[in-house]
Amino acid sequence: MRLEISCQDRLGITQDVLDILVAHEIDLRGIEIDEGGKIFLNFPNIEFEDFRHLMPKIRRINGIEDVKTTPFMPGERERNQLSAILRTLPDPVFSIDNHCRVLMCNEAVMSGLEMPLEAIEGQEICELVQGFNFNKWMANEDNHATSCKVSFIEQHYLADILPIEVPDGKNTAIFAGAVVILKSEMRLGQQFSAFHQAEVDSFDRFVVRSEAMTKVIREAKQVADLEAPVLIFGETGTGKEMIARACHQASRRSDQAFLVLNCASLPDSVAETELFGYGAGAFNQPEGKPGLLELARGGTLLLDEIADMSGELQAKLLRVLEHKEFRRVGDDKPVVVDVRFICTTCRDLGQAVADGRFREELYYRLNVLSLTVPSLKERRQDILPLAESFILQHSTKLGRRPAKLSKSSVGFLQDYPWPGNVRQLQNALFRALSLLDGNEITKEDIQLPSCAPSVNYIDENFDGTLDEAVKKFERDLLKRLYPSYPSTRQLAKKLGLSHTAIANKLREYGINKTTVKL
Repeated sequence: MRLEISCQDRLGITQDVLDILVAHEIDLRGIEIDEGGKIFLNFPNIEFEDFRHLMPKIRRINGIEDVKTTPFMPGERERNQLSAILRTLPDPVFSIDNHCRVLMCNEAVMSGLEMPLEAIEGQEICELVQGFNFNKWMANEDNHATSCKVSFIEQHYLADILPIEVPDGKNTAIFAGAVVILKSEMRLGQQFSAFHQAEVDSFDRFVVRSEAMTKVIREAKQVADLEAPVLIFGETGTGKEMIARACHQASRRSDQAFLVLNCASLPDSVAETELFGYGAGAFNQPEGKPGLLELARGGTLLLDEIADMSGELQAKLLRVLEHKEFRRVGDDKPVVVDVRFICTTCRDLGQAVADGRFREELYYRLNVLSLTVPSLKERRQDILPLAESFILQHSTKLGRRPAKLSKSSVGFLQDYPWPGNVRQLQNALFRALSLLDGNEITKEDIQLPSCAPSVNYIDENFDGTLDEAVKKFERDLLKRLYPSYPSTRQLAKKLGLSHTAIANKLREYGINKTTVKL
C-alpha cells in the first residue's frame, strides 16, 4: 500500500508522521517528499483495511491537509517511464556509471550482442563500443555532451554521449555517469530525409520494381484526386486497402476522414446500421447514432469486399449514389451525402452481375474508375525488395539489427507461389524474425504452407475415362489449395461451392490435416 499526504511546509511534520508509524510498528519501505508539499509513503506488507484506523490519527497532525492512497510513488512512476522509453527505442542505448561500467541497456543492445542483460551488466563500455576514450572523458572536470563516430558489433555508429548529473541540494551537481545512444548510418539517413522532405507523396511507401505494379501506381495517382468512385480489384492480401488510403491522402479530401466498412465481416442488419446509423427511438435507444456515411462527410468511405454486400443493402447504396442522400434506420429525416466512395473486391464483379448476385446498376455506378492490383506471383521483381523492406520495418519494431537473407531463402521466396500475396510475405518474415536466433534468415526459418507444383492439365500418355481425368484434376487441385485454405468454409468460399459439397469431396479424396502437410 502507498499513501499520498498533502501537508503544509512545517518543520518536523514528517517526523510526526513517522512517530505514529513507529508506535504502531508499521514497516516502511520508502518515503519521498516532493517540492509541492506532499509526502509519499510505501508500506510493503500491509493492506488498507489494516491501516484504516491510523488514517484519522495522521489527519489530526497539525499541518496535515489530506491523506489518501496512491497507486504508485513518484520515483516508481519515473523509473517505469524511463524503462519503457529505453525498451522501445530502436537505437542501442547504454547507461554507464562514472567508472565506465554498464548499468543498464535496452533490447537493441541485447539483440545486437546476442547476450542477456545479466551478461552485459558490469562490463566496461570500451569493451563493447570502440572508437572513443570513455575513461578520458569521465576524468574531465567539466563533462559536456559530445558526439563521435564509434564502432559497435563491427558496424559504424554515431554516438551521442550525454552526462548524468545528480543534484546535491547546494545548487551544484554530482557527476554520476552517462547515457550512450548509438545511431546507425541508415537511421541517420532516414531522419535526415524525413527532416528535409517538404511534402510526402502518399504513394512513396509502395515498394515497386515490377512493370505491372508500376502501371497500377501510375494509374492510381491519376485517379486519386478525381471525385468519381473507384473500384479496386485484386486477390486477398495484395494491398487494395493500402492503395485506397493512398488515393485518399493524395486527394483534396486528405484532411478529412477516411473510414472503412468491411462488407464481408458483418451481418446485414449490423452493416446497415454501421453504414446509415439510426435515429432517436430506434432499437429502444433514446438518442440516435450517426453512421459511417455521416462520419465520413467531406472525406472518403472505403467499402471493403463490396461483392459480399447483400442485395437489400446494394439497393439502398444505389439510392445513395443516385440521389446523394439517405435516411438513418428508424428515421424519416433525409441526410445529404458528401462522400467519395472507393470499393474493393477480390471477386469477378462482372460474373457476379451475370449470375444475379450483384446489381447491374450498382456495378456501373461504382465501376467508373477501376484499378486491378496484380498478385505477388505476377510481380516477382518486387518480392525481394518487399522482403528487405519488411525485414527493416519488423527489425525496428523488435529492437534488433536487420537480419540478412541467405541464398537459400532468396531462392525460396522467389519460387514460392504466395497464395496470400504481400500480406502472407509480411507475416512470414515477421514470424521468422521473431524466432530468429542469429542474424541470417535461412529457408528453414521461413515457415510457409507447402504448395505443390501447378497441376498439369494435359497428359498425352493418359489412359482412362473422362470421369477419372476430372476426378484426378479435382483431387490435385484440392490438395494444392488445402494448405492455404485449411478450413472447409474458406475453401468453399474460394471455389464458389457450398460448405457441404467441399466437405464431401475432401472426405472422398482423403484430404485432411493428417494427410496434407500444412
